[in-house]
Formats: sequence, structure tokens, C-alpha cells
Amino acid sequence: MKNVSPQPLAFRKYPSTTALQCFETAARHLSFTNAAHEMHMTQSAVSKQVAQLEDMLNIALFYRTPQRISLTPAGKRYYIEVLGILQHIEAATTNLMSQSSNTEVLTIIAHPTFCARWLLPALFGFNQKQPLITLRIKEQVGPFFSEDQEVDVAFLYGDGIWDKMAAIKLFDECCVAVCHPDYLYDQGLKGALTSLENITLLQLSSRPSAWYEYFKQQDIHIDGTFVGPKFDSFQACIAAALLKFGIALVPRRFVIHELDTKALVQVWDFAAKGRGAYYVCYPLSLGSSHKVKVLLDWIDAYLDTKNEEN
Repeated sequence: MKNVSPQPLAFRKYPSTTALQCFETAARHLSFTNAAHEMHMTQSAVSKQVAQLEDMLNIALFYRTPQRISLTPAGKRYYIEVLGILQHIEAATTNLMSQSSNTEVLTIIAHPTFCARWLLPALFGFNQKQPLITLRIKEQVGPFFSEDQEVDVAFLYGDGIWDKMAAIKLFDECCVAVCHPDYLYDQGLKGALTSLENITLLQLSSRPSAWYEYFKQQDIHIDGTFVGPKFDSFQACIAAALLKFGIALVPRRFVIHELDTKALVQVWDFAAKGRGAYYVCYPLSLGSSHKVKVLLDWIDAYLDTKNEEN
């Protein structure tokens, strides 16, 4: 037996937005009178719009009594769907009205820590220089690309190989051990490390072997196990270090400000090279996109400026 795809509704079969708004408002208040007051219509006009909607659907959306109205089971299901539709229309309309007709939207995805500590400083001044490109920045842990997402550019950590993606390397990851100056003094941590006794090493949940790699790269054997609070992001590890929870192992680029201001200090003079690097990526299909090229040129110029400073 062949599967038959449902046919699209004829144009005149679609309910009007006015009918949907009347239904949503009446369902929310469970009152035609209150819905009419909110919509600046008469009670009979709201009731008529809902009745016409029910006739078109051939389904009762409300139970009606002289004292009150209540949603039928079908009405409850329809209310949830209609509410989402109206919210989507409102958001789309607001977004369009807030932009020039010549404006392009550039959607960027980045990990929250990378976004806050590197990307936003890198994008400082972009809006002023590129007024016809509106940035839409999403903070996301992952996955960064899926079929239901519209993403123009992503900033990723890894090996630089992603399916159907072009990847441009930004910089390697070099992690340093940092803590609050008071914690460094209280624990007497300056000098050679031989034991982890009384030392709290802050852990990143997604990198359980990070501290092991850090010491291994220095050919240092430490007695004891790497035990400490676990966090989901570098941002949380940094915040914990600032609050004297212990020592955080984080990319140096993410704590340059704290190191410069002495809010954090580097515990040992060693930077561990990460297994991956940071990349700016975009779908191959957007290789000729003007807005993507403008962003890539901006990031490249920012990196050149930072290299000159270093």
C-alpha cells in the first residue's frame, strides 16, 4: 500500500491571523469578554471570529455554558500550537522592522567561554564599521551544526576537520595553571611541586585527563590523584579560581586580563599545549558569501593586531 502525502490546504482554508488571535486571547483568559477588552473589539466580534474558526476546522474548541467557557481537549492542543505560531510571527516581524532593508544577518555560534573571553573583544567596533551586517551571536556548547540550524560561522575547538566545512586555524591552545594570589600564598605553592596534598585542582568535566596531561608534558610524577570540583566550562573554572576554590587549568588567552591585573597569578611557569586548536569555520556552501568574507577579514586583522602586541 502506497503512502499518500497529505495535500496542502487551499488558501481560503487557512484561518486568518485575527481569528487565531481571538482564539488565543479567549483561551488564555477563558473569557470572550476579557479577550474583547484586550483586543479592543466587541465581545460579539471576538465570539464570532472564534465560531467561524470552529466552523472552518469543523471542531469545537470551547465548551460554552451561560456562566463560562472552557477549552475542549482539541482546543487545548490547538491553543499550544497557535500560541507558538503567533509568537513566531511576532518575533519575525519585530526582527524585520528593527533592521534596514539592506541589512544582512550574520549568525555566529561559539562556546560561551570563548564567546565572552575572546570573540566579543575581537568583534568590538564591528557594528560601527559594518552597519549593514547585523550580528546574531548564539552561545552553545554543541552540537554546533545540524540540519535545523541556520549557522553562517562557528568558532570551534578541535582538529580542524568538520564535514562540509571550511576551517581556518586561529591559534593553538596553551593552558596555564592559575589561582588567586591569596591561594598561592596560603598554600605556599611557589617552587617545585612534589605532592598534591592540601591542593585543590579544579576540573573541567569534558577534559578529565587535562591535569594528567599537564604534568606529563613536564615529565613530572605527582603522588596522589587529581581530585577536585568539576565544572562544565572554563568560565566556571575561572570564576571558581577567582573565589579561591583552588587552581584552574585554562587557556592562557582566556585569562590575559586577570593575569595583567593580578586578579589571578600563574602558579607554575609552564604552558601545556592542547590536543586541538581554535578554528573559525563556515559551511562550504557559503564560500562566496560577502558577509562571511567580511567577518573573516575582520578576525584576520584582529589576530594581526594581537600578534604585533605580543
